[in-house]
Amino acid sequence: MRPKKVILCVDDNEQELSVLKFMLATNGYRALAAANGQEAIALFATEPQIDLVLCDTTMPHMSGSQLVERLKRIRGHVPMILLADAQAAHSEIHMADAMIARKNCSTQELLERIKVMSARKRGPRKGAQRVTHMTELAAAS
Repeated sequence: MRPKKVILCVDDNEQELSVLKFMLATNGYRALAAANGQEAIALFATEPQIDLVLCDTTMPHMSGSQLVERLKRIRGHVPMILLADAQAAHSEIHMADAMIARKNCSTQELLERIKVMSARKRGPRKGAQRVTHMTELAAAS
């Protein structure tokens, strides 16, 4: 049996956080929850198996963009998704791998995006050829 993917959910809204956790748990993920940026940083630093971060953009004390920037400094290879209202989704500059407008995204679309992005962390697939020398790289192009 494959281990469950671990997703860190960050949201200051307790109700939305519990909905996210429930949705992820019922779809085969292990969800860790943080109610603010400081909790998220502490969890992220102590849980090396986190496969993806799902974060609200509007939180007190530290915005989702600020949190993503700090988490990327800790482990930049972990994919991060910001959940935004429709207005912020088009105007904010961020370091996240994706920004999704909550209102325009169905649960199925969000789950599909999580599935694709959490798979990114795994690295190259079996059988994929790796270029080992600069001469091979030049020849390939």
